[in-house]
Amino acid sequence: MNIGIVCYPTYGGSGIVATELGISLANRGHKIHFISYALPMRLDEFIPNIYFHEVEFSNYPLFEFPLYTPSLASKIVEVAKFQNLDIVHAHYAIPHATSAYLAKQILNDNKLKVITTLHGTDITLVGMEPYFLPVMKFSIEQSDGVTAVSHFLKNMTIKNYNIQKEIEVIPNFVDSKKYSRKINFEFRNRIAPKENKIIVHISNFRAVKRVEDVIKIFNKICKIVPSTLVLVGDGPERSSIEKMIRTLKLEDKVRCLGKQSDLVEILSIADLFLLPSQIESFGLAALEAMSCGVPVVSSNSGGLTEVVINNETGFTADVGDIDNFTKYSLQILQNKELHNSFMNASINRAHKYFEMDQIVDRYENYYLKILQS
Repeated sequence: MNIGIVCYPTYGGSGIVATELGISLANRGHKIHFISYALPMRLDEFIPNIYFHEVEFSNYPLFEFPLYTPSLASKIVEVAKFQNLDIVHAHYAIPHATSAYLAKQILNDNKLKVITTLHGTDITLVGMEPYFLPVMKFSIEQSDGVTAVSHFLKNMTIKNYNIQKEIEVIPNFVDSKKYSRKINFEFRNRIAPKENKIIVHISNFRAVKRVEDVIKIFNKICKIVPSTLVLVGDGPERSSIEKMIRTLKLEDKVRCLGKQSDLVEILSIADLFLLPSQIESFGLAALEAMSCGVPVVSSNSGGLTEVVINNETGFTADVGDIDNFTKYSLQILQNKELHNSFMNASINRAHKYFEMDQIVDRYENYYLKILQS
């Protein structure tokens, strides 16, 4: 198949999943055309069958803001026409599904199919703005196929937008060959003293991730168990988080690594992964941690409970419940037998239910179903 993948290139779940899916499909012999305003961050090496098409913006002074939606639609038209695309797979509803619909109308080609994958904040945050609601509902219902990364997100989409369209749940995935525990002891000793437990948090440092809660939880943990907190990622909350770390005098116990491309090396040295998010439609960071054998303590909101199983692969707690997050974290860090049990269960669950090959099989089958419809 010739497949166009429209995604955000940034450090976030939708772009990561879109890129990894495209790479896997290319390795299966499909031609993949990434369409975005920048090269996706995980597309960091040459792979046969993968092509990148950059969306360009107009600098005409009349336009106060970049006109990304029509620019993206024009680029999709160009790529679809000259590369003979079978499918445009839009990851994230606004504006990608909207631009894909517009491109299909311009081409007037019923053979070209548009599939939209809903990832989370496009529905739970962005799409809930009143002025986006009609466009969001229309773009979803006009897609030839729609998928969601969790049952939670599917149900929320149907409820909030009164969607009549069938939505297929295809969860996010992890490459177990890549995301497996490989401890680099030299790297580990550079991160933390040998006697310290290592706690990791990875996110885009937005308010919904509740990184302040991570600091509050760690501040309690490190008073009881010698430990080091590793923060990976960047975003609008980072400056305030670093200020909080200084206020609590935790500078020597917290490592802020910023954006990192090699997460496996970091996750492999972790004893615990914290994800106290306000809401997660899936929780890709938690899944990647589990695949590397890291027990997770997460909030019990959204799709996280479809990934993290309470008292089996880790623990879940109510959003903002700092005391229980701390209690559960200490149980894992202080009980080696429990830690090992959670570690093995995490690996087994990640590989049994979310292995990349089986999820990509489901996408391939879904593509064929939509092409034949």
